Amino acid sequence: MSNRPEIQAPPEIFYDDAEARKYTSSSRIVEIQAQLSERALELLALPEDGVPRFLLDIGCGSGLSGETISENGHHWIGLDISASMLNVAVEREVEGDLLLGDMGQGLGLRSGVIDGAISISAVQWLCNADKSSHEPRLRLKAFFGSLYRCLSRGARAVFQVYPENLAQRELILRQALQAGFGGGLVVDYPHSTKKRKEFLVLTCGPVQTSIQTSKDEFGESCSEDDNSEDEENGMVCVSDRNRPKKKQRTNKKGKGKGKEWVLKKKEQSRRKGNDVPADSKYTGRKRKSRF
Repeated sequence: MSNRPEIQAPPEIFYDDAEARKYTSSSRIVEIQAQLSERALELLALPEDGVPRFLLDIGCGSGLSGETISENGHHWIGLDISASMLNVAVEREVEGDLLLGDMGQGLGLRSGVIDGAISISAVQWLCNADKSSHEPRLRLKAFFGSLYRCLSRGARAVFQVYPENLAQRELILRQALQAGFGGGLVVDYPHSTKKRKEFLVLTCGPVQTSIQTSKDEFGESCSEDDNSEDEENGMVCVSDRNRPKKKQRTNKKGKGKGKEWVLKKKEQSRRKGNDVPADSKYTGRKRKSRF
């Protein structure tokens, strides 16, 4: 059986009382969570002005990543679908506020109130259909759409993800871009099997031409100029993609819809028995740009 927990059971079932306490008591997991959370905050690129920010921790679990946020002087609110995980967080007396909810159903937060969001090893859970009513594409759409609305303009969201394959990676990124985000993927230690980590760095609103340099196997940063060598090896440090522009529909001739097209559609509608206005000299006439 696969060792990926999202394959074995839904998160609210997999992380029961026993698993939640086992997860939180592991010194190895605590250390890894702290490192990933520090890296996520680094990629979040918050202003260094000493002003505490209000952050959202998605899939906060027992509050391990939230502790890193508190240690960096920020306030946070955590969301998780596992009641057992949140109970452990309450017992540990974490400083953040906790919400029980399914991120695949959207985030019920007010618009523009969040200064940034992080998520450690959670978003890939949305790629699985745990119920007959679950559709990964729609759940990702609801999640990213609601996240975009609750973030302040210019804010970032950083997700550390473990996509199972290329199709999952593309699905997550595509839904994020369609929701309005700009950004791309940052890969740390791209040539290492054990240390390789992927971070989806998204910006709400205008996005810079480059995101953030990633780290190589030796802990040094690799810039976009280093990507050519990595691409030859099938690995890319940073991929920067912006939201695709919507294409205007045109007919086969590449022109707008003219009078003939309008008359044809009206005739088709009449054959179906619909009430259609009578044709006149104004039918299909192109309107002026302004009155």
